[in-house]
Order: sequence, then structure tokens, then C-alpha cells
Amino acid sequence: MPTVHSIFRRVEFSETDLAGIMHFTNFYRWMEICEHEFLRSVGLSVDMEDENGRFGWPRVKTSCRFKRPLRFEEEVEVKLIVTEIRDRSIAYAFQFWKDENGGRVKAAVGETIAACVRFDQAIGTMTPIMIPEVVLSKIKA
Repeated sequence: MPTVHSIFRRVEFSETDLAGIMHFTNFYRWMEICEHEFLRSVGLSVDMEDENGRFGWPRVKTSCRFKRPLRFEEEVEVKLIVTEIRDRSIAYAFQFWKDENGGRVKAAVGETIAACVRFDQAIGTMTPIMIPEVVLSKIKA
């Protein structure tokens, strides 16, 4: 069932710290960007609407383990892998790949679990819901 999607990004100067290394918070931003691009690639979004109203995907868990620094101007492949689809959530694994000393190395690995929720804007709440069939059919295809 592995569904895989990759994006390529170059480390920008504004994403680095005083040591010239990409700040750890940007790994999380890049994971989210990769997830959004994955969903768009299959005709979905993180903010959708159906006959029952608006629904989306807040994070319930996220982590990242850093193995190699990413530096200004380095080009990085961010790979998303759908690892599990439950009734009300989707788990993604992320891999950050870069070239180093003539070979490709894994710079970091991450994980995100996103819950499917219905938004009730009138009272400002989110309620977990079953993942709609339209989402399942496009992600599992």
C-alpha cells in the first residue's frame, strides 16, 4: 500500500541558523509542504468541504530525527510515504535525502499523524470523523 510522493527544495539562507545549518523548525515546515503537495497531486487538500461541511487534517503527533545537517544552497529531496490509514487518521513517514561526498545520504527522518476532523465554525470546535470515501479512494489508488 505504500503511496510515495517526493518534492525537491533548496535550503534558503533565511531557513538557516547562525551556524549556517537549516533550523530544525524548517524540517517540520517542509514535511507539511510535502504533505500538501502530495494531497494536491491526487486532487485533495488539507482543507476540504463535502455535503456535511468543512473538514481537515490537524496534527496529533509529529517527530523528526536529524542525522546530517542541511546547509544553505543544498538541494534536498523530501520523500513522503503513507505508512498507515486508519478510520480517522493517516500516518506519513518522511525522508530527507541530500548528496554528500559523491553519494546520497539520509539527512533526517520524520513522522506525522494527521487526524480527520470536521470543523464547526459556529462554536469553534473540531470533531474527529471517519475519513471520507473520496479521500480514501484517491490516496489508496
